[in-house]
Amino acid sequence: MRRKRVMVMGPTNCGKTTLVNALNNFKGPLRKTPDMIYGPKTIDVPASYIENAWMYKHVIAAAQDASHVLILVDQSRPIEVYSPGLAKIFHCPVVGIISKCDLKPENEEVCIKQLNRMGVPEPYFKISIPNGIGLEPLQKVLFKNHYE
Repeated sequence: MRRKRVMVMGPTNCGKTTLVNALNNFKGPLRKTPDMIYGPKTIDVPASYIENAWMYKHVIAAAQDASHVLILVDQSRPIEVYSPGLAKIFHCPVVGIISKCDLKPENEEVCIKQLNRMGVPEPYFKISIPNGIGLEPLQKVLFKNHYE
Protein backbone atom coordinates (compact mmCIF):
# COMPACT_ATOMS: atom_id res chain seq x y z
CA MET A 1 0.00 0.00 0.00
CA ARG A 2 1.22 3.46 -0.94
CA ARG A 3 2.06 5.85 1.90
CA LYS A 4 -0.37 8.74 2.18
CA ARG A 5 0.94 12.29 2.37
CA VAL A 6 -0.55 15.56 3.59
CA MET A 7 -1.55 17.83 0.69
CA VAL A 8 -0.93 21.53 1.35
CA MET A 9 -2.56 24.19 -0.82
CA GLY A 10 -3.01 27.94 -0.70
CA PRO A 11 -2.53 31.22 -2.54
CA THR A 12 0.81 32.78 -3.45
CA ASN A 13 3.00 33.77 -0.48
CA CYS A 14 0.62 32.39 2.17
CA GLY A 15 3.28 30.28 3.91
CA LYS A 16 2.63 26.95 2.16
CA THR A 17 6.22 25.98 1.51
CA THR A 18 7.32 27.17 4.96
CA LEU A 19 4.66 24.90 6.49
CA VAL A 20 5.63 22.01 4.19
CA ASN A 21 9.29 22.37 5.18
CA ALA A 22 8.33 22.37 8.87
CA LEU A 23 6.15 19.26 8.47
CA ASN A 24 9.02 17.49 6.66
CA ASN A 25 11.63 18.73 9.18
CA PHE A 26 13.50 20.36 6.28
CA LYS A 27 15.72 23.33 7.15
CA GLY A 28 16.96 24.28 3.67
CA PRO A 29 16.00 27.23 1.47
CA LEU A 30 12.49 27.71 0.08
CA ARG A 31 12.05 26.49 -3.48
CA LYS A 32 9.60 27.91 -5.99
CA THR A 33 8.47 25.58 -8.75
CA PRO A 34 5.50 25.32 -11.11
CA ASP A 35 5.12 21.62 -10.24
CA MET A 36 3.73 19.73 -7.27
CA ILE A 37 6.51 18.68 -4.93
CA TYR A 38 6.18 15.30 -3.23
CA GLY A 39 8.07 15.39 0.06
CA PRO A 40 8.53 12.60 2.61
CA LYS A 41 5.26 13.56 4.37
CA THR A 42 3.66 16.16 2.11
CA ILE A 43 2.45 17.19 -1.32
CA ASP A 44 3.13 20.91 -1.92
CA VAL A 45 0.61 22.27 -4.43
CA PRO A 46 1.74 25.43 -6.28
CA ALA A 47 -0.55 28.42 -5.95
CA SER A 48 -1.13 28.43 -9.71
CA TYR A 49 -3.08 25.17 -9.36
CA ILE A 50 -5.50 26.85 -6.95
CA GLU A 51 -5.68 30.23 -8.62
CA ASN A 52 -6.81 28.68 -11.93
CA ALA A 53 -9.98 26.57 -11.69
CA TRP A 54 -9.03 24.60 -14.82
CA MET A 55 -6.10 23.12 -12.82
CA TYR A 56 -8.40 21.68 -10.11
CA LYS A 57 -8.52 18.32 -11.91
CA HIS A 58 -4.79 17.88 -11.17
CA VAL A 59 -5.31 18.77 -7.51
CA ILE A 60 -8.20 16.30 -7.24
CA ALA A 61 -6.10 13.55 -8.84
CA ALA A 62 -3.15 14.18 -6.52
CA ALA A 63 -5.48 14.22 -3.49
CA GLN A 64 -6.09 10.51 -4.05
CA ASP A 65 -2.66 10.01 -2.44
CA ALA A 66 -3.41 12.32 0.51
CA SER A 67 -4.21 11.44 4.11
CA HIS A 68 -5.39 15.05 4.68
CA VAL A 69 -5.80 18.22 2.62
CA LEU A 70 -4.68 21.44 4.29
CA ILE A 71 -6.30 24.59 2.91
CA LEU A 72 -4.42 27.73 3.90
CA VAL A 73 -5.73 31.27 4.15
CA ASP A 74 -3.28 34.07 4.89
CA GLN A 75 -4.34 36.28 7.79
CA SER A 76 -1.87 38.99 6.72
CA ARG A 77 -3.48 39.14 3.25
CA PRO A 78 -6.83 37.29 3.09
CA ILE A 79 -7.51 37.32 -0.65
CA GLU A 80 -10.28 35.20 -2.21
CA VAL A 81 -8.82 32.57 -4.54
CA TYR A 82 -10.85 29.47 -3.69
CA SER A 83 -14.15 28.35 -5.19
CA PRO A 84 -17.10 28.07 -2.79
CA GLY A 85 -17.56 24.50 -1.60
CA LEU A 86 -14.05 23.47 -2.69
CA ALA A 87 -13.48 21.30 0.40
CA LYS A 88 -16.40 19.05 -0.54
CA ILE A 89 -14.58 17.59 -3.57
CA PHE A 90 -12.01 15.77 -1.44
CA HIS A 91 -12.54 12.27 -0.02
CA CYS A 92 -10.05 12.66 2.83
CA PRO A 93 -10.21 14.96 5.87
CA VAL A 94 -9.84 18.66 5.03
CA VAL A 95 -8.16 20.90 7.61
CA GLY A 96 -8.40 24.70 7.63
CA ILE A 97 -5.21 26.61 8.37
CA ILE A 98 -5.02 30.32 9.16
CA SER A 99 -1.40 31.10 8.38
CA LYS A 100 0.60 34.09 9.60
CA CYS A 101 -1.81 34.31 12.55
CA ASP A 102 0.53 36.72 14.34
CA LEU A 103 -0.02 39.37 11.66
CA LYS A 104 -3.11 41.56 11.27
CA PRO A 105 -5.35 39.92 13.90
CA GLU A 106 -8.24 42.08 12.67
CA ASN A 107 -8.42 39.79 9.58
CA GLU A 108 -9.07 36.58 11.55
CA GLU A 109 -12.86 36.75 11.08
CA VAL A 110 -12.43 37.23 7.30
CA CYS A 111 -10.26 34.09 7.19
CA ILE A 112 -12.83 32.08 9.15
CA LYS A 113 -15.58 33.19 6.74
CA GLN A 114 -13.44 32.12 3.76
CA LEU A 115 -12.89 28.66 5.25
CA ASN A 116 -16.61 28.34 6.04
CA ARG A 117 -17.54 29.36 2.48
CA MET A 118 -15.27 26.61 1.13
CA GLY A 119 -16.96 24.03 3.36
CA VAL A 120 -13.91 23.40 5.55
CA PRO A 121 -15.06 21.99 8.90
CA GLU A 122 -13.91 23.48 12.20
CA PRO A 123 -11.69 23.49 14.19
CA TYR A 124 -9.24 25.69 12.31
CA PHE A 125 -5.54 25.79 13.17
CA LYS A 126 -3.85 29.16 13.58
CA ILE A 127 -0.16 28.92 12.79
CA SER A 128 2.93 31.10 12.53
CA ILE A 129 5.96 28.96 11.71
CA PRO A 130 8.60 31.68 12.36
CA ASN A 131 7.12 32.30 15.82
CA GLY A 132 6.51 28.63 16.62
CA ILE A 133 2.74 29.04 16.95
CA GLY A 134 0.38 26.14 16.23
CA LEU A 135 2.64 23.61 14.52
CA GLU A 136 2.70 21.00 17.29
CA PRO A 137 -1.11 20.65 17.68
CA LEU A 138 -1.42 20.41 13.88
CA GLN A 139 1.22 17.67 13.70
CA LYS A 140 -0.59 15.69 16.41
CA VAL A 141 -3.76 15.68 14.31
CA LEU A 142 -2.02 14.92 11.01
CA PHE A 143 0.48 12.31 12.12
CA LYS A 144 -1.19 10.58 15.06
CA ASN A 145 -1.26 7.30 13.11
CA HIS A 146 1.51 7.98 10.59
CA TYR A 147 5.29 8.26 10.48
CA GLU A 148 5.91 7.11 14.06
